[in-house]
Amino acid sequence: MPLEFEKPILELEKRIAELKETAKTTGVDLEAEIRLLEERLARLKQETYQNLTPWQRVQLARAPGRPTTLDVLEKAFTGFLELHGDRAFADDPAIVGGLAYLEGQKVVVAGHQKGRDTKENLKRNFGMPHPEGYRKAMRLMDLADRFGYPFLAFIDTPGAYPGVSAEERGQAWVIAQSIQRMGRLRVPAVAVILGEGGSGGALAIGVANRVLILENAWYSVISPESCAAILWRDAKEAPKAAEALKLTAKDLLAQGVVDAIVPEPEGGAHKDPEGAIRNIKEALLKTLEELKGLSPEALYQDRYRRFRRLGAFQD
Repeated sequence: MPLEFEKPILELEKRIAELKETAKTTGVDLEAEIRLLEERLARLKQETYQNLTPWQRVQLARAPGRPTTLDVLEKAFTGFLELHGDRAFADDPAIVGGLAYLEGQKVVVAGHQKGRDTKENLKRNFGMPHPEGYRKAMRLMDLADRFGYPFLAFIDTPGAYPGVSAEERGQAWVIAQSIQRMGRLRVPAVAVILGEGGSGGALAIGVANRVLILENAWYSVISPESCAAILWRDAKEAPKAAEALKLTAKDLLAQGVVDAIVPEPEGGAHKDPEGAIRNIKEALLKTLEELKGLSPEALYQDRYRRFRRLGAFQD
């Protein structure tokens, strides 16, 4: 389903397709008209996607078809061996992870996993983990330290699950534990924000030496809708909240919250998932190369300094 701001583009694409079909079936030369419309389409796409508002980027971050953690693991990695369970309560399908190879380099991976359709979204709780999901992530962090493999995290969640069952099992406590555990890793840690980066549910696996973000992803302490409901008592004010939250990749880079922006194909990662995954892989390889020469203690101190710098300001 097209987003509202994309409808003029889709209408023009439909018109071009109709003209091409007419030319093919009737033999009438419509090449000049088609060329003019294609030039107009290229300008419209450029104007639209280069001037997206923060709220429009939030919508793109949620678009069906964006690469998920499992998509990235399938296309960018080899030999992925998924590990299940937290060794305490249960397995949480909202977080997936295990061992894999990235261009021959052994790594440990963990990430939020949304569903590709309604049935799978219900199974994976729309990418909102329970405490056992974060305990599974910590188990993978332990493995990374034990074997000396880089730890790679993929973030895409509206937030940790806030239900009664999660709170009964210590959701807030386990998020704090996960933040602490990741902060103490003695191996290179890289986090990539694929789509949504909602609050502590994202930060729990985001305490990395380097945090990368896809061009149209967002990362914030609260979703625009929840922020609007609190400040203006109306979730329909979400576009205003998105502007105020400074949650876009460009804003986050300027604030030092993220370290690099991974470009997306024109129109968003959901338009060309494989192209987006190639960009993610390239960014991961480059980042791991930068961290390769650091000792375990240097990696720990680098991560500590990175997060201590956040929040600095000047009058």
